[in-house]
Amino acid sequence: MTMRSVPRAERLAAWSLAAVVVAVVVVPLLARDPLRIDDVLARRLVAPFGRDAHGGLHLLGTDRFGRDLAARMLLAGRLSLLVGIVGAVLSGALGTLAGALAGWRGGLTERAVLGLADVLLALPRLVLLLVGVALWQPGLATIMTVLVATGWMGVARLVRAEVVAVRERPYVPAAQALGATGWRVLWRHVLPNAIGPAIVATTLGVGNAILLESGLSFLGLGIQPPAPSWGNMIAGGRDLLVVAPWVSLAPGIALVLTVLATSVLGDALRDRLAGEG
Repeated sequence: MTMRSVPRAERLAAWSLAAVVVAVVVVPLLARDPLRIDDVLARRLVAPFGRDAHGGLHLLGTDRFGRDLAARMLLAGRLSLLVGIVGAVLSGALGTLAGALAGWRGGLTERAVLGLADVLLALPRLVLLLVGVALWQPGLATIMTVLVATGWMGVARLVRAEVVAVRERPYVPAAQALGATGWRVLWRHVLPNAIGPAIVATTLGVGNAILLESGLSFLGLGIQPPAPSWGNMIAGGRDLLVVAPWVSLAPGIALVLTVLATSVLGDALRDRLAGEG
């Protein structure tokens, strides 16, 4: 497949996401320490593309403590992308494992997995997240754990349905007739042909995980200052929307663009797999 055959929206989303990933890795290493507070009066609330009293240029301006917003926003992007990608991948892996076991074993295992998934799906995920972070100390580990524990159910149901369908195909009893064990048939023949929907759901879940982490950080229940995340940066500038709107707008726009790019790529992957099917 050539780049010319890829729709423009998909290419734009892919390049945008790649640019964000490169920027959040490289820029904070080259910039002035984003967490350092120094000479607040000379640097606080500098407008975008403005210079502070020492002549320093700030592309996105500075916050109330004189910290450069561009460097802080990209440093925060590391945490947001880490939470989104790792959280979605781990919850997708857990859902794939649970769904594969349920679809292959059937019986009590299937009823137990589907019953637990139905109970958790009946509860709003945001409520479960709020309960989880209220019970344990807010932080990255807590957010990741709660995201994984509350995000596997949809993937599990998708994989279970695919495994039930794939296990009826002729090559499955043929492999069993040749002496392959049940577990070998599941992992080598059934699961590789049933994992497509799980990959799509995991890709789409990246943006959802980023939004959930940002929402929790906005409420003060996620990543705690001084460590920056897009959510707590937006919250930190909400009382400055009139006098310094860029403090909240910069991380807000980064959040929207990143989630939009991941959603476009997830939709494209879903359409491509559906077309191949």
